[in-house]
Amino acid sequence: MLKLLLIFLGAGAGGLARYWIGGAVQNAWGPGLPVGTMLVNVTGCLLIGFLAAAFEGPLLIREEFRIGILIGVLGGYTTFSTFGRETLALLHDRQWTLAITNVVLSNVLGVLAAWIGWMTARATLGGGNGA
Repeated sequence: MLKLLLIFLGAGAGGLARYWIGGAVQNAWGPGLPVGTMLVNVTGCLLIGFLAAAFEGPLLIREEFRIGILIGVLGGYTTFSTFGRETLALLHDRQWTLAITNVVLSNVLGVLAAWIGWMTARATLGGGNGA
């Protein structure tokens, strides 16, 4: 029961953070490329890479809290569905270059960020099994 409560609370907190951070960045950037969503997803990938490695190594925490953070908070924070909707909107508006740029940058930067997070945790905290 605690695990479900932590996922629920974490997802709410992550969703609020996504709304505030993504919205603020997008408002500052302006229309066009959905940089707010991209930043949220890339930073979420960086955090999940770091924390996944940390939780396998020196920062052993209870399973409920690990799941509450990784699935709840970071699952609520990142958003593949919004990425898909925004990319589809760019395609609908025939903004082919922006749509392709969004897909390529979001995926490449997301995987790279997860790897950097993982490697940073291993280098600074020790542990982890590699990626």
